[in-house]
Amino acid sequence: MALTRTRLETLRETYRHGLLESTIPFWLRHGADREHGGVITALAEDGTIIDTDKGVWLQGRAAWMFATLHRTISPDPAWLEMSRSCLQFIRDHCRGPGGKLYFTVTRDGRPLRMRRYVYSECFATIAAAAYSVATGDEAARAEALAFFDTYLHHSFTPGVMPPKVDPQTRPMKGVAPLMIAIVTAQEVRSLLGDVRVRGRSCTEWIDASIAEIERDFYKPDLGALMEAVAPDGAIVDHFDGRTLNPGHAIECAWFILHEAKLRGNDARLRQLGLAILDCMWARGWDREFGGLLYFTDLRGLPVQEYWAEMKFWWPHNEAEIATLLAYQLTGDAKYAAWHELVHTWSHRVFADPVHGEWFGYAHRDGRISTRLKGNLWKGCFHLPRMQWYCLRLTDELLASPAQST
Repeated sequence: MALTRTRLETLRETYRHGLLESTIPFWLRHGADREHGGVITALAEDGTIIDTDKGVWLQGRAAWMFATLHRTISPDPAWLEMSRSCLQFIRDHCRGPGGKLYFTVTRDGRPLRMRRYVYSECFATIAAAAYSVATGDEAARAEALAFFDTYLHHSFTPGVMPPKVDPQTRPMKGVAPLMIAIVTAQEVRSLLGDVRVRGRSCTEWIDASIAEIERDFYKPDLGALMEAVAPDGAIVDHFDGRTLNPGHAIECAWFILHEAKLRGNDARLRQLGLAILDCMWARGWDREFGGLLYFTDLRGLPVQEYWAEMKFWWPHNEAEIATLLAYQLTGDAKYAAWHELVHTWSHRVFADPVHGEWFGYAHRDGRISTRLKGNLWKGCFHLPRMQWYCLRLTDELLASPAQST
């Protein structure tokens, strides 16, 4: 199938309406903490607050999202204020000893949990960068670079981040830090220029991260992108080593495809991104019930995690982006068909036409498993980022001279 002008116009309106009349109003109405600042994300179906603890990474994600909307959609002062509030909450309450950010804090900013990961830092990076461009705030620009430096230091300096398992017994490395390095460096570069952080430019961090993913994590002979491998890229034949996350891998694919697009539809990067998308779609798409399985096993064995066959909202968000971007870069009807599949399934299952936003978690057959709209993992990010990105893609496709009627 091809995406006709009529279908693209329908998609564009779906993404525009979903973003600006459902998702963003939901978070402004129910999530904005007007007493302590920042965003509360543990919300029930109708937006009722069900827990007040705050995920620090979700503060950064929301701050980036609202600053990006202010910069690219409309200079709405409410959006800029929401971004400022989330970023200021991080500034005032979320730094731990040595400058590392907490993972969770109380509503008023008292520390709860510090994780070994530095994902709070990468989202604070893009939040501060986006806010600095939206406002001209030079202090926010400096903060963005400092947060990115912290992320890179902890993620890529040997011995800084504690390993998950004893490295003397079973040394392993994960693909996630490399993925996040790519997308964070892309955002910093687009906002602040190709700046140098910890001895490399943003483009050099992107190139190095993609190269390591291609060399050690992508296994074309097995048709898989691994989540974790041995330091030399060898398969670790245990639960953790064999477990695949199709949605996560598809997200990685669109990060690489996005870089290909930025480089004039670079053929090598495009092919790598498409190859990862193709093999992980094959491993993740549920041919019986539709939707993307959360985990699968490299060898087709049972998966350890009991939620492996559930369907989460965010892999479907990433797959909508990946398939539509792949279609834009190739014109291949296969990607149009895949986009139609994931778009139709996810909007039918997760979208809430009554209260707005999306539910986050469904059983394999598409029945919603919990009616909450947010928690310490689901906030104002994956869904609105998808709606915003796909809105821009549909605009570009509609403006293309090659677009059919």
